[in-house]
Amino acid sequence: MMKPIYLFRLAIGAIAAATLAACSTIAGDDLAAAPTTATDAAAAAPDYLIGPLDKLEIFVWRAEELSTDVTVRPDGRISTPLVEDMVAAGKTPSTLANDIEAALRQYVKSPEVTVIVSDFSSTFDQQVRVLGEAQQPIALPYQAGMTTLDVMVAVGGLTEFAAGNRAVLIRGQGDDRQSYRLKLDDLLRKGNIAANVPVLPGDVILIPESVF
Repeated sequence: MMKPIYLFRLAIGAIAAATLAACSTIAGDDLAAAPTTATDAAAAAPDYLIGPLDKLEIFVWRAEELSTDVTVRPDGRISTPLVEDMVAAGKTPSTLANDIEAALRQYVKSPEVTVIVSDFSSTFDQQVRVLGEAQQPIALPYQAGMTTLDVMVAVGGLTEFAAGNRAVLIRGQGDDRQSYRLKLDDLLRKGNIAANVPVLPGDVILIPESVF
């Protein structure tokens, strides 16, 4: 009988192979370049949904005593000054801010709330995954400000068989999925810093093999 860990590795390998096969017909040169600034990347990405264990910074304008840092509980809820057990998971930061404002209106005149996700949990939606011809294909926990260079350093760079300039960045899910061209050879082997683009939680980087 196959051991569970072996079956797990087979399943992961099958998922990676299927993903690469599905994208094998995508030529990097046929795709748009990935957004080059964090602002453009965020604008092109689906809205981020807060998840359990995310860390949030909540600012209430002109009410410092109501501003706080919280971690979303495993049940998806948070508690802040004057607001208890509010559901946060599954909401965008702006939606949560609006909900907190609504709850505070009985205590504060015209509250203005800002919610910032300061640290992402380690679920798949908050990871950056690298498949294909990287030295160490892995899933990395997303960190604020992360770029493709940070990701490639973490995976040990490209293999000698990699077609780095045909790499593809896949962003989003379902109908919102977008694919972008990456120039990893230019970035890593030619030092072209213009090829260093921001990554976002949930991004998948596919690095194909060179065709000789």
